[in-house]
Amino acid sequence: MKKSVLFLFALTVIFFSGLVSKTFAQNEPILYFCEKYDSKKGEVGVSDRFTTGYLTVMVKSDYELGLEDVHIQFDKLNERSKKFEFYKKFDYVIESDMSYVFFAKNSDSDLKFEEPGLYRVFLLDDNDKTVASALIEIVSN
Repeated sequence: MKKSVLFLFALTVIFFSGLVSKTFAQNEPILYFCEKYDSKKGEVGVSDRFTTGYLTVMVKSDYELGLEDVHIQFDKLNERSKKFEFYKKFDYVIESDMSYVFFAKNSDSDLKFEEPGLYRVFLLDDNDKTVASALIEIVSN
């Protein structure tokens, strides 16, 4: 009898400690999208669904990313095989102490989605290891 009461007590403590503990949905850097980044207004038109054209990729973290040479890579879903396939890759140099950065059209890259579809977008470090990723849907104009 004592063993079953102790067991029940232990289960109750475990259950309630699980309810009280803090749970964070995202503890890694997050990657998301907007139409553009404005120095005064900030992110303009944040979404995960856009029409074809140029977009801005945002990365936000609670800590310094510690990266300098990075890549933004697009993989597009192949509707026939139902697998993501490499589409484009862009190289960037950022400051290692950055925790909030945007990647937009510049002279070296266009960050343009030319074709409708479902894309997986990655922020990769200089060893092509994934730092952050997100899905985006591109539809026709």
